[in-house]
Amino acid sequence: MTGQNHLWLPAPTNLTLLPDEVHVWRIDLDVVESQLQTLVATLSSDELARANRFRFQEHRQRFIAGRGSLRNILSSYLNIEPQQVMFDYEPRGKPMLGDTLANSGLLFNLSHSQDLALCAVNYKHKIGIDLECMRSLSDLEALAQRFFLPREYDMVRSLPPDQQQQVFFRYWTCKEAYLKATGDGISQLEQVEISLTPTQPAKLLTSEDWSLLELTPADNYCAAVAVAGSGWNLKCWQFTVNS
Repeated sequence: MTGQNHLWLPAPTNLTLLPDEVHVWRIDLDVVESQLQTLVATLSSDELARANRFRFQEHRQRFIAGRGSLRNILSSYLNIEPQQVMFDYEPRGKPMLGDTLANSGLLFNLSHSQDLALCAVNYKHKIGIDLECMRSLSDLEALAQRFFLPREYDMVRSLPPDQQQQVFFRYWTCKEAYLKATGDGISQLEQVEISLTPTQPAKLLTSEDWSLLELTPADNYCAAVAVAGSGWNLKCWQFTVNS
């Protein structure tokens, strides 16, 4: 899987996910009130309670939009209603399909940053996705030194300031995507080795048994998907709420 530029297309009504495919969904988290009400109606009681714990309305609405959209996306593969989607949670809080739905073999991962979210889906292969809004970091080099391998840190430090930020976040999303797929925590960031340059796509050097793909879902955002295995056919969809 290579390349950065992908078209985010509206999904077909007869959506199918083939064994060799990875689907990535782009989700806008700032939705209009009618769409928000459609999504909130699909949430479970524990999700509603979690939403209500957010202090700011903006964060509450974005959580509802993200979780409601996730339910809609997964339900389209499972041929059930969004409110019928059942979740279990791994020890670190990563959601997965619960109850008998786990038997479908459908695996997914969700990431959000600011007003955007991405959901990656495939069958039976561990998958992780990370999305970051690229922002100015006053301690960028210190963070790179703390979380990156020496060769990666040297790459960041060698670049002019206008390129440092993008390369830093590319490293970060690639590492996070892999750790989310494996279930390891952020404390393992410096143990994941990535090879990339400002002009070359990222490669995961830690393991040859995984594929790594970088995405540019919107201006000033970067993202990466890590999935076990190789030879994947990527399809990118734009999620829309039917209010």
